[in-house]
Amino acid sequence: MAPFDPKAAAQFIADAHDRRENFSNLPEDLNPPTIADAYAGQAALADIWSAKYGAVAGLKIATTTKVMQELMGIDHPCGGVIFEKRVHTSPAALKTTDYIHVMLECELAVRVSRDLDGPAGSHTATSVRSAVGEVMAAFELIEDRNAVYADCDVRTLIVDGSWNAGIVLGPSIPAPADMELNGLQGRLTVNGELPFEGKTDDPMGALAWVANLACEHGRPLKKGMVVITGSVLATLAIKPGEDFHFVLDGVGETRITFAS
Repeated sequence: MAPFDPKAAAQFIADAHDRRENFSNLPEDLNPPTIADAYAGQAALADIWSAKYGAVAGLKIATTTKVMQELMGIDHPCGGVIFEKRVHTSPAALKTTDYIHVMLECELAVRVSRDLDGPAGSHTATSVRSAVGEVMAAFELIEDRNAVYADCDVRTLIVDGSWNAGIVLGPSIPAPADMELNGLQGRLTVNGELPFEGKTDDPMGALAWVANLACEHGRPLKKGMVVITGSVLATLAIKPGEDFHFVLDGVGETRITFAS
């Protein structure tokens, strides 16, 4: 068997997006043999997509819940990249037709005030807290391409950037050292109705995990980058014409409206 080619795997994913194809796992001859190889494929995809979407502006964490990990057959989160041209400012107006099948998540976003480099494994929830310069309420756009989640190979998910299709950031505020970021109450209204509430859960643990992952693969978080720290609420389907308004207590709000 030929050695794994991360560029070929990345090109397969990029071509599938260009053709607006539904998600499918990488064919066997392109499938990364290990999770580390999958992140090499993700880095190769970032190199391809940077020409279209701009430089990497931040990172995301996915599959943080036990339910999603069991569904994907893994016991760990997954990381992904956020491109600068996919960072939208609230209030944002987007079109569902610009995506194959877009979903929405509600998050606490943090902007780091210094580089988080060094050896992989050196960052902890305590040590990264001093690197949080600003915080924002955020939406994450999830492009799952109509995936059947139970059939997804996590290695393909990772090469595919862990399905990030952008973020919508609300106004930022400073995050002094004594500002509590765990257990913040979030509320989402859809078309003016309040259907969902939830709380942040260990966002600094998520930041430390992402920072260590980035160091492990030689692309550490840089000053000014944004990290979204995991969804406060369940992932939501989107219908054209819907208006979403997410408020995170003590942090702020973000809003997005979808046209067809």
